[in-house]
Formats: sequence, structure tokens, C-alpha cells
Amino acid sequence: MKRLRLSVFRSNKFIYGQIIDDEEGRTLVSARGVDPAKVGEEIAKKALKKKIKEIVFDKGKFKYHGRVRELAEGARKGGLIF
Repeated sequence: MKRLRLSVFRSNKFIYGQIIDDEEGRTLVSARGVDPAKVGEEIAKKALKKKIKEIVFDKGKFKYHGRVRELAEGARKGGLIF
């Protein structure tokens, strides 16, 4: 099975994360909020309930620093592997 993708989007106020199954074109888990670390942990918590442990991190057009990095660290802290 191909790994699922954790896609990240950030606006001026919120940060969004969703785990996507590209083969089926479905979003399996999503979360949004102001605190990126908490959003990452929430995504990890929801993913582990659905038995999703290994993912690929997709930062999109955003650089890996600041809020995007905090979300990734929160997801790792929550138990996701990428």
C-alpha cells in the first residue's frame, strides 16, 4: 500500500492539515486551528484511531519553518512517522 499524504495549508490566521488517500481521492483525517502544534497533535490522534501510522509530509508551496514546521513536529509528537 502506498503511503498516505499529510497536506498542509496555512492562511494568515489558521493552519490546516489533512491526510489524503491519493489512490481513492479521499480525505481521511483533517483538522484546523490557530496553534500549529495542537493541530498536528490532533491530526495524529485522529489518524492513529483510524490505524494510520506512516505518512508522507506535503508542505506544498510553503517553506519548512515556522508554523508549518510546528505542525509537523506536533504530528510526530502525536505518533505519526514520516
